[in-house]
Amino acid sequence: MKAAVVTATGVAIEDKPTPTPSASQVLVRVRAIAMNRADLSVAAGHAHGAVGGVGTIVGMEFAGEIAAIGADVKHLKVGDRVMGSGAACYAEYCITDAGRVHPLPRAAMSFTEAATLPIALQTMHNALITVGGLQAGESVLIQGASSGVGLMAQQIAKLKGAGKVIGSSTNAARRAKLTQWGADLAIDTSDAAWPDQVIAATDGKGVHLIIDQVSASVANGNLKAARVLGRIVNVGRLGGTTGVFDYDLHAAKRITYTGVTFRTRSVDEVREINRLVRADLWDALAAGKLALPLDRTFTLDQVNDALAYMKANQHFGKLVMTV
Repeated sequence: MKAAVVTATGVAIEDKPTPTPSASQVLVRVRAIAMNRADLSVAAGHAHGAVGGVGTIVGMEFAGEIAAIGADVKHLKVGDRVMGSGAACYAEYCITDAGRVHPLPRAAMSFTEAATLPIALQTMHNALITVGGLQAGESVLIQGASSGVGLMAQQIAKLKGAGKVIGSSTNAARRAKLTQWGADLAIDTSDAAWPDQVIAATDGKGVHLIIDQVSASVANGNLKAARVLGRIVNVGRLGGTTGVFDYDLHAAKRITYTGVTFRTRSVDEVREINRLVRADLWDALAAGKLALPLDRTFTLDQVNDALAYMKANQHFGKLVMTV
């Protein structure tokens, strides 16, 4: 099979053996691959969790058809059109745990559309609902809202009855589009007054829940923008992994601050996250109520052009490679 492999001089398309699924895995004939910022780190030869270094196949999100199943897999069959997440999917075939794979929610959904969804769905349903405890009527701030996962977070929040959804982006063109994807208000966190804008938009009390993909550069602003007994879920660290933190304000507001990552979750935990996604969001997906904008498509042979385009960070929504 063709695969995009990390080499000493960059990413190259190489011929690799088609993998064989274990008892709990499936083999997928990949038709479309969605790109994620973590792919840039892997492509550069850096480890991402347990994955990385020369010889690694890049990629973590895909759609295609089941080509083979392990002996213990009962809910999927060869030929099923599916989408899912897992390692080493910049390739014609990939294997992953069957619990991370979903049948497409509607028959007419294209592989290109389907590939954009799994990581955004599992990341943000978990952050908003399971960890963040979002209740109908509560206000939500999504930091880094113009990313694919951020745009999905806005939509899930609206779907679950959030009272006010606020999205942030420091890019004016992207910020202008946030209200088309679930935000009631879009803010610019490069403006020092942004916490005051959030407080004003929430009747002077502050926001109930913050989903933070930025972290260090907005950490103390988040504390100011949150209400007493507010919750902050740390999902990403695009603004830095370390920084100054106002412990006194954190304590004074009695804020619950929780970090999340998939890197330290067990197979069973990830399976449960995906089960909850199907139970809670599949009807909305089938009805077309949750989707992500597609910025541009490439082919797998254009992997280096695609990675360069993603690194330039001028896109809005998802990038997909077809296979």
